Amino acid sequence: MNRIRGWPVTLREGPVGLRPLRLRDARPMREVRVRNAEWLRPWEPTHPEMPLQDSSLTPYIAMVQSIRREARQGTSLPWALLYEGEFVGQLTISALIWGAARSAQVGYWIDGAYAGRGVTPTAVAMAVDHAFFTVGLHRIEASVRPENTASRRVVQKLGFHDEGTRRRQLHIDGAWRDHICYALTHEDVPGGLLQRWRHGQNPSLPGDPPHTGR
Repeated sequence: MNRIRGWPVTLREGPVGLRPLRLRDARPMREVRVRNAEWLRPWEPTHPEMPLQDSSLTPYIAMVQSIRREARQGTSLPWALLYEGEFVGQLTISALIWGAARSAQVGYWIDGAYAGRGVTPTAVAMAVDHAFFTVGLHRIEASVRPENTASRRVVQKLGFHDEGTRRRQLHIDGAWRDHICYALTHEDVPGGLLQRWRHGQNPSLPGDPPHTGR
């Protein structure tokens, strides 16, 4: 197994927190996702093992076990997304590639009841800073459907660069969907992404999309 430097770790900024996903998170994860089925469905990758509908707890336990196994193998950083200590979603830096690439992808989903509070961009900024300055990655990508204007605004406000459309990249809501690839490199945020977000955020703009990427 390949241990990731700086993992596991808990990160906090005001009421927003990221802590490593635990097996006990399967239950609140199920409750939040079932309650937010309509909110998440248009942007949700097709996950037969984690359906957006009433189901037993077993698929969620299996899914969390799988995610935690990926973390132990050094291919992902899976966090529970917290607001004032409550489970409100998930953020994962996944598909870590080392060698000459040192790249990964960031994806997340959030409870619609917590949208508009800046939770998601704050969490993304914390996660990206940790990936760059502690883990040692060089490039982070975020794949967003063109129709998901809220998610596009978040990555744009954080300074991710639009690198064009990837045709039929992911299976979303029952079909293969195009995604816009946004990316940041270490050189783009020499002072840290969280610091830039703190000083540049505009509360008049929508702050939280339901879901982006995986």
